[in-house]
Amino acid sequence: MHLVAIGGSDAGISTALRARELDPSVDVTVVVADAYPNFSICGIPYYFSREVQPWQSLAHRTHADLEATGMNLRLDTLATSIDVDARTLTVRDRQGAESTIAYDALMVGTGASPATAGIAGLGELGPDDGVHLLHSMGDTFALERYLDDRRPESAIIVGAGYVGLEMAEALTVRGLQVTQLQRGTEVLSTLDAELGALVRDELTRHGVDVRTETRVASISRERGRLTVAGTHRGEPVSHTADLVLVVVGVRPNTSLLTAAGATTGAGGAVVVDEQMRTGLPQVWAAGDGVVTHHRLLGLTYLPLGTTAHKQGRVAGENAIGGDALFAGSLGTQVVKVFDVVAARTGLRDHDAAAADYAPQSHTAIADDHKRYYPGATPISIRITGDTRDGRLLGAQLVGTRGAEISKRVDTYATAVHHGMTVAAMSDLDLSYTPPLGSPWDAVQMATQAWERSYARPI
Repeated sequence: MHLVAIGGSDAGISTALRARELDPSVDVTVVVADAYPNFSICGIPYYFSREVQPWQSLAHRTHADLEATGMNLRLDTLATSIDVDARTLTVRDRQGAESTIAYDALMVGTGASPATAGIAGLGELGPDDGVHLLHSMGDTFALERYLDDRRPESAIIVGAGYVGLEMAEALTVRGLQVTQLQRGTEVLSTLDAELGALVRDELTRHGVDVRTETRVASISRERGRLTVAGTHRGEPVSHTADLVLVVVGVRPNTSLLTAAGATTGAGGAVVVDEQMRTGLPQVWAAGDGVVTHHRLLGLTYLPLGTTAHKQGRVAGENAIGGDALFAGSLGTQVVKVFDVVAARTGLRDHDAAAADYAPQSHTAIADDHKRYYPGATPISIRITGDTRDGRLLGAQLVGTRGAEISKRVDTYATAVHHGMTVAAMSDLDLSYTPPLGSPWDAVQMATQAWERSYARPI
């Protein structure tokens, strides 16, 4: 059997590894559009902050490690079309020569591309002009060259999501004066505004000039300086800098599959079922190019590396005859911004209300460990529960780097995954020692505060 996986990132490599793990006799070919298979795109900001060096360290596995598993890598090879009836994939190599690869099963993990939000000038200005996107190793090298060769003193970052915040820290550490422009009322729009404000305060404390409620319309270059123009609360504004980084999300890459007959759904992504089937015979798909099966929302689009890994694993098992199911996502995420960590899982009020839950949210502040032990710091925790049945729907947390925020959001994610109620959180037997926690952990103090805020009739 010959399994072909398109894509050298999370979904494609996970597919290949799972198939070879379950059946070493399967012939697996991975078609990679560039020369950097299995590199951590999530780690790129830490390369720019110089916390991760050299760039080769970003590889989850080396080229040799991957080939040692038995997979065949076709690097610098672009998949251009799928013939579903003939079960062949047409590819084009670096020199422009086309060829076909026959397959018995095909997994498409073409991922997503950076969104541009309709900003005028992005099509004319590029890395040599100081205008950068950041989504690949090629983008990484281009930005690093610009930083080394041009020595910019200032930067504008358009977007204040996870990558935008991480890059604000990285460029500040590199000595640049950073201005961050955000369309929403607060940075990190995946959090409610009251918690996003805590993240903005941390950015400001480290010298980042944060401008929220700013819509960017255009980028232009004149006399060696870049100007970003737009509106702030409807009024015209402009900012100038030596470098502009645009990180405003992604859009799914779907053309390869839609040309072969696949359909699209939420977010314009390709529709797949829980087995990662596309509806095309012997064609599976996974990663940032496909819809997400959410445990609370149903079908949505929520591209995450953790999700792509899981989906690729399911696709790899099923492509060789298995019957695995993707268990669904909760959108669990965490980000470090200087000395603050922010995390979330599940739903917020507006997400839950739109999905016909009856949500109520409450914010509590609890210390990360017993206050009498030195170094205790507060964690702000916002709990969302369903007022009809008390079910835990989601949680948001902001605290210091040492406050085990990622461990605590994972506790909530586990509880939401298994449909626990807010009240049942108090039954969990969580670890305790004064330097690290309390007899009632912070996650339980927050859920108990939610219960007090909404007294259900007995």
